[in-house]
Amino acid sequence: MGPIKRVRLSDRVTDAIETMIAEGSFAPGDRFFSENELVKKLEVSRSSIREAVRILEVRGRVTVKHGKGIFIAAPAEEDRDPFTGWLKDNKEPICDHFEVRLIIEPKAARRAAENADEEIVRSIEKVYAAFAASAEQGDTAAMIRFDGDFHRLVAKATKNRTLYHLMKTMTKSLPEGWITSLHIPGRVEKTLGEHASILEAIRAGEPERAEETMTLHLRNALADIQASMER
Repeated sequence: MGPIKRVRLSDRVTDAIETMIAEGSFAPGDRFFSENELVKKLEVSRSSIREAVRILEVRGRVTVKHGKGIFIAAPAEEDRDPFTGWLKDNKEPICDHFEVRLIIEPKAARRAAENADEEIVRSIEKVYAAFAASAEQGDTAAMIRFDGDFHRLVAKATKNRTLYHLMKTMTKSLPEGWITSLHIPGRVEKTLGEHASILEAIRAGEPERAEETMTLHLRNALADIQASMER
C-alpha cells in the first residue's frame, strides 16, 4: 500500500485502511496494525488515522481496545446493526462530548456574529459548500471533516484565540460527535439546513439568532443520537 497524497488531507484514508483489512490475511479477533504503523504505511497524520479508525469502528469493521490496540471485528449478525451497538457502548463519552459543545458553541456563534469579518465568512461559506458537495457524493469521511471545519471556523470567527484552539483540538482529537451524528439516517440533510441557518445569522451579524440556531443544531443532533441509542 503506497502513501496517500495530501489532497483534502486523508479523505481516502478510511477506504485505504478498509482495503488493507480486506486484502490482508486477517481473521476476526486478530490484532491489526497500530496507529504508528498505519501512520508510516499511509504517510498521513496520526489524527487522520485516528479519525479513520473510529469511522471503521462505527461501521463494525474494527474494535479499539484502549491500551491494547486495534483488532479486526467479527462480522455482524444479520439482525444486529454495528452502529447501534457502538452507540450503546459509547453512550457516556458521546453525551459528554455534546454537553461540552452545548456549553461552548452557542456563545461562540454569538461572538462570531458580533466579530466575523468578510474573509472568515467567505471561508465558512466555502466549507459549507464543500460539505454539501461531499453529501451529494456520499463521501462520509469528507463530510465528517467539513462538518468539523465548519464548527472550527465559527470559533475562529470569534477572534478569540483560546476558543479557536480549543475547538481545533476537539475537531482533530475528539471527532466522535461528528462521526456519530453523520452516520444517523437523515442527519446529513438536517445538518445542511441547520448549518445554513447558523451561517446566515453570522453573515447577517445577528448574535442572538446565531446563538439560538447553534443551540438548536446541537440539541437536534444529540436528540437524534439518543433516539438511535434507544432503538
